[in-house]
Amino acid sequence: MISKFIFHKVLGWKVVGDFPRDLKKYVVIGAPHTSWKDFPIAILARNTIGVKINFIGKSSLFKPPFGFIFRALGGAPVDRSKSTNKVDAIVSVFNQHDEFRLALSPEGTRVKVVSWKTGFYYIAKGANVPVVMFAFDFKNKQIIIAPPYYLTEDMNADMDHFYDFYRDIKGAKPELFSVPNKE
Repeated sequence: MISKFIFHKVLGWKVVGDFPRDLKKYVVIGAPHTSWKDFPIAILARNTIGVKINFIGKSSLFKPPFGFIFRALGGAPVDRSKSTNKVDAIVSVFNQHDEFRLALSPEGTRVKVVSWKTGFYYIAKGANVPVVMFAFDFKNKQIIIAPPYYLTEDMNADMDHFYDFYRDIKGAKPELFSVPNKE
């Protein structure tokens, strides 16, 4: 209730679209990720929408005394000490849960990049789940959520689909966001 008031009335933001209520598992990609402001806006939007969105963190974050807080916020630990790579470790987390909606930034950082990280793609592919695009449109003060996108066997076409969705979105610091050119 407080989140809705702050998000809509105090900050003047709105949500366009919705997370799929019937899907229990998917990868959420959030972009443009250009400012520290993205995280609180995302948390307020998530609370306003009322769908639990998860994140991952190193397993040490989930130990006492603060582990319960990270879990309550939707966090899931990933053991990076094992010999499995990160993608396989995160796919394993998907397989361990009946319900898991993982939020990731395809840019991997708030600074300008010329190419996106593709881990989200391989995680979705490995877990056999769709990707939901979540955009921080600071210019129009809105969160835009696209319908689920089911990956094809053509990674270049899939990535072009994502790039096209985000191409005209203005983040908090537009100069720090670029969409890679089509393949």
